[in-house]
Amino acid sequence: MEEVQVPPFFLCPISLEMMRDPVTISTGITYDRDSIETWLFSTNNATCPVTKLPVPTDSEDLITPNHTLRRLIQSWCTLNASKGVERIPTPKPPVSRPYVQKLLSDALSPGIPNQCLKRLRSIATSRNGAAKRCVESAGAVSFLASLVNSECSTSAFEEPGEVLGTKALADDALCILHNLQLTDAGLRQLVRSGQFVDSLVHVMQRASYDARAYAVLLLKSMFQVAEPMEMIALRAGFFHEIIQVLHDGVSLQATKAALKLLIHVCPWGRNRVKAVEAGAVSALVEMLLESPEKRICELVLMLLEMSCQCAEGRAELLRHSAGMAVVSKKILRVSQTASEQAVRILLLLARFSATPAVIQDMLEIGVVMKLCLVLQVESGKKAKEKAIEILRLHGRAWRKSPCIPANLATSIPPSPR
Repeated sequence: MEEVQVPPFFLCPISLEMMRDPVTISTGITYDRDSIETWLFSTNNATCPVTKLPVPTDSEDLITPNHTLRRLIQSWCTLNASKGVERIPTPKPPVSRPYVQKLLSDALSPGIPNQCLKRLRSIATSRNGAAKRCVESAGAVSFLASLVNSECSTSAFEEPGEVLGTKALADDALCILHNLQLTDAGLRQLVRSGQFVDSLVHVMQRASYDARAYAVLLLKSMFQVAEPMEMIALRAGFFHEIIQVLHDGVSLQATKAALKLLIHVCPWGRNRVKAVEAGAVSALVEMLLESPEKRICELVLMLLEMSCQCAEGRAELLRHSAGMAVVSKKILRVSQTASEQAVRILLLLARFSATPAVIQDMLEIGVVMKLCLVLQVESGKKAKEKAIEILRLHGRAWRKSPCIPANLATSIPPSPR
């Protein structure tokens, strides 16, 4: 086949492939629609790739179809058909706000809005970031949240078929809300509806694994933009269901989201205590025993450290037969970050919960030996400082113990007088 040279003005400046659906953005530069939408929405760039000027991604006039250039490209393809060039089809009209508003209006009419949700799900799971923003700006967030709220307020007196139908709609709505990758404004809208947070907790009590995963992923995104006062008054049921997600291993993505969510809401003392009372410490220790991947291990240790900042958390960790041992085991085995977190946990125990039994346990299960090793190897400045502090606190009880080899016993610094 004869090689065909494509005119340079038919090429997309980003990918250098021939444009199929040319559009012009606010800076006056023309790109292929898929390429520029991926640049702006999937990779979160807010500048024009050519001019480097800022691009208002929330503007309705961000992208304008370049019909003239598209017709030129189609004509050129037709002229070069004998050389094996296929004509580029005319693209479908892009998703518009009036189109989405009509979908939502139709969905509110009598009957189940299955067709509306099917179309919204198609948009939400696509790579078309502009269409997703259009769906959000057209008011779909409130509509989808209302479907989830309706399922959670379903009366026990309704027919079983009606309950199942409402539940299916709520599951679809959660999938769409998650995949729309809502803006901060959209997420805040969900947070400020206190009912929606309660509804997501309700979903996690009885829904499928997929719906529970979508619920915890949404909660994680919502609370990243929430105000402090919106996180302080969380109910005990909230923590119980999040920790149950960790117990059940719903999915790797859901596990990471649940850990990050708990880390985000547990700086407040009341939330820490509620998390501990819901079984957080036991769940976290069990996760460490399963030798999770590096990032999950770091998140678990970070959350354990938060839990041990309250007396209830320290008591739960000491009550678990493997608690202190598994924390010590992670030192020098996962990462420098994990080692620092583990040593900080042990410091909280040594400083605030150091009964004679605990001090003896730290010696017998190898905690003291591991702390001495931290001082002798490359383990990070912060870990060494915390290890020294622990050894100084209780060095008198450990220095002459036969459990500590002589070469390590010399690492124990003198205790303060």
